[in-house]
Amino acid sequence: MVNLRRTVAVVDDDASLRRSLGRLLNAYGFLAEEYASAEAFLARDRKKAIDCLVLDIDLGGMSGIDLQRRLKAEGTALPVIFITALETAAVKAEAEKVGCVAYLQKQFSGAALIAAINKALTL
Repeated sequence: MVNLRRTVAVVDDDASLRRSLGRLLNAYGFLAEEYASAEAFLARDRKKAIDCLVLDIDLGGMSGIDLQRRLKAEGTALPVIFITALETAAVKAEAEKVGCVAYLQKQFSGAALIAAINKALTL
């Protein structure tokens, strides 16, 4: 049987936030895949389709921006929503430069994230 639910990957080194976002996504009918780091996301089973990526900028190892750069260099056109607690004009400009559908500052609302994901999935 084919699963028609869209899959959203969440990459954040904060386990509590990752779980919370996973529950939110599931409540809105999405399949959530959770990853603790950019490296874990890169090591995932690439046969599993990901429809959208919710990506923290400040991760323990490779940054979210560096992950987006790498994905683009590999030819992956995955829509990305950056989330961050680091709100500076320079970080926001860099995130927009590497490509994102939305840029949300933590503590964003669940409604804002769901709206950004829905926008990403229509592009």
